[in-house]
Amino acid sequence: MMSKAYKVNKGINRPIVFKGLKAQYIWLLAGAVIGLLVSFAIMYVCGINPVICLVLVLAVGAWLIRLIYAMSKKYGQYGLMKKSARKAVPKAIISKSRKVYIKLFTSYAGRTH
Repeated sequence: MMSKAYKVNKGINRPIVFKGLKAQYIWLLAGAVIGLLVSFAIMYVCGINPVICLVLVLAVGAWLIRLIYAMSKKYGQYGLMKKSARKAVPKAIISKSRKVYIKLFTSYAGRTH
């Protein structure tokens, strides 16, 4: 029997790429697969018809794989982290007092160059 060897890393200082998935999307896909296995087991233990469980898990799995590959292609290696960090930045800073600016100006004016 012939074994397959999958190329995981493309070189030094380059992101890990596996079958088109970049960096953290590999872990995201692994988590999705584990979640689907657990959900299948829960549905099976609850007494739902195994064919319905299988069809449901395969449909959700196909949707998740498509979604993760689309995110990997759209956002790239660091894009998803940048997108989530951008949500944490406030759109505006509101100050109801001038004290902050006066304090900033006096500390800056007191410096000697």
